[in-house]
Amino acid sequence: MGEMLVSILTPCYNSAETIEHTLRCVEAQTYRNIEYIIIDGGSTDGTLEIIKRHQDRLPKRFQLISEKDSGIYDAMNKGIRLAKGQLIGIVNSDDWYEDDTVEQVVNRYQGNPYEVIYGMQRNYLNGKEKSVFLHHHDFLPEQMITHPTCFVTKAAYDDLGVFDLQYRSAADYDLMLRFWESKKVVFTPVLRILSNFQFGGMSSSQVGVRENAIIRYKRGYMSKKRYRFVMLKSRIYEKLSKGGHNG
Repeated sequence: MGEMLVSILTPCYNSAETIEHTLRCVEAQTYRNIEYIIIDGGSTDGTLEIIKRHQDRLPKRFQLISEKDSGIYDAMNKGIRLAKGQLIGIVNSDDWYEDDTVEQVVNRYQGNPYEVIYGMQRNYLNGKEKSVFLHHHDFLPEQMITHPTCFVTKAAYDDLGVFDLQYRSAADYDLMLRFWESKKVVFTPVLRILSNFQFGGMSSSQVGVRENAIIRYKRGYMSKKRYRFVMLKSRIYEKLSKGGHNG
């Protein structure tokens, strides 16, 4: 088990308030053969200083890249290109893994060149645990699986593609659908909590709702009537939410 190298990527930008929890979860992993790559978008708030304070405790295979990018998916793609591990996991700078997440993933990996291992996700809202869930990959045309828990083989990214930068919030859904539709990728669910997710980022916004609808409609998984309804509802909700904040 200890021979396989697993790469963990953390894209971040001005994440001083949250990244320490993420760094600690990488340090605490029970599986030790880890490469850790942080792709920073040029933070100015103390993020880099926090990372440097932790550097001696992070895996020996460690890289920090800090430069302007075109958003979170651009940062992820950079990390994927640099990664040397057979499996690649992505933990964002306000999320964290369980201590045995990588060990669980390696134990469940079936050895396929194109494989996605994913598990249960615990969600937090305002610091309180809200839900624990898993959506099975057989229903990907209806709903995204738990992307923060996903570990993907390097070969799948290299041969089948990476994140499409035309999307600001739903490129992960687009990518997983491409993997699923290829019929070449094996999806392996793990019935254990693998990642902890904080609500409030781009994926929680109405941008994500609309992009998910666009992706499903383009592929024929959503009717035009349903698509129009979702888009209208999303824009109304967004407008009302902004009005509430202004009031």
